[in-house]
Amino acid sequence: MRTYTAAALGLLLASTSVQAQGTQDPNEPRPIAAADTVFIDEMTSMEVRDAIRAGKTTVIVGTGGVEQNGPYTATGKHNFVLRVTTDAIARKLGNALVTPIVAFVPEGQHEPPTGHMQFPGTISLTEETYRALLRDICTSLKVHGFTDIVLIGDSGGNQNGMKAVAAELNTKWSASKARVHFIPEYYSQDMWSFEYLKSLGIMQVPDVRSASRAGVHDDYHYEALVALADPAHIRSEQRIKAGRFSINGVNLESVSVVVANGRRLADYRAALTVAAIQKVLASAR
Repeated sequence: MRTYTAAALGLLLASTSVQAQGTQDPNEPRPIAAADTVFIDEMTSMEVRDAIRAGKTTVIVGTGGVEQNGPYTATGKHNFVLRVTTDAIARKLGNALVTPIVAFVPEGQHEPPTGHMQFPGTISLTEETYRALLRDICTSLKVHGFTDIVLIGDSGGNQNGMKAVAAELNTKWSASKARVHFIPEYYSQDMWSFEYLKSLGIMQVPDVRSASRAGVHDDYHYEALVALADPAHIRSEQRIKAGRFSINGVNLESVSVVVANGRRLADYRAALTVAAIQKVLASAR
């Protein structure tokens, strides 16, 4: 009898809890001014609601990764880069918000380890898990009223999964206003900002379009963008003390110079991406 009473009481409490959560008025006015951010995970639910109602129905989903990046740059390189580039993209678009960065992506097999998974610190998803994660993220965004869901990836291994999920969901949602747009230009147009860096006087050695040189998975493009997020993530202080504040034959001069170039690179990548997004949205309409 006691077991039944306890179980019944548990069900009653659970039901009361659900009812209490459901009593909040979804149209309740926001009591304070909104924060100046485009990142959904930094916003309150009311701020997201009001932003959508005000016309911010475009949302950016950035996929990064956790992988080895040589002796100087932290494993979260792609995620740090996306924090600065997606912010710039959303603000240039003017009607967009940004989801939390998708930090985990395919990086190689687990058993036996391949690709970046051969190096400690790397975290890899299977392609199946990665695509399922993207589907669920996009579906959540659609439910809350976002109509243009933009997928961008900061790493080469992320691209095919985003392209496939966008095509799949657009077919599934054909009767809906919501669309998923994969934007390859974010990653592929002037890859690693190869030509743009030359316009800044940055000449890496060897002079080839690559994110890896002399066996090191790192380059000026990434180090500057990561430094913009936090110079500690490229171990600037330790490298200056050790006399190793250079990359691919380029003397990084000072932290302030690297950060300033990181800002230029973020604006450059944002301009390329915004142009591609606007082109896709115009053709979709």
